[in-house]
Amino acid sequence: MKSLYFTLILFMVPFSTSANQQLTDYFFTAAKMGEADVLTEFLNHGFPVDLRNHQSYTALMMATYHGHKKAVETLLKHGANACLKDKRGHTAMMGAIVKAEWSIAKRLYKEDCKQAHSTGKTLEEFAEVFGQTEKLNALIRSSKESHSKSVSYTKANY
Repeated sequence: MKSLYFTLILFMVPFSTSANQQLTDYFFTAAKMGEADVLTEFLNHGFPVDLRNHQSYTALMMATYHGHKKAVETLLKHGANACLKDKRGHTAMMGAIVKAEWSIAKRLYKEDCKQAHSTGKTLEEFAEVFGQTEKLNALIRSSKESHSKSVSYTKANY
């Protein structure tokens, strides 16, 4: 049904600059509302996954900030770059820390964006500003434990 809805939007909207803006608005609304199926339709039709809105946010940043894990997974599956920064130098991971979206943060941490914030803050320093140091440290420990388990499993089987 959503595929039909998307196709109708594409053919009903006249192709112009305002039409492009309208499609962009729909795309970012889908990210903000967590509409993973709608995002999939956009992306399957060639919509650019890392497009930025007028505030310099990507759809991944929007989905993360609003706590939509399925939308985050969808965007990453379609090649979204988790390391991109907004105009303030924040990544999607930093948005997850601000909003305490730890299940999303756990997924984004796997993307390995160990870059400093534009003000020179590391991810750890950024978490400290928002009182999230303990949670971030737990996520990092958990991630390292998972990695070492998978490495030892791999070594044991090969």
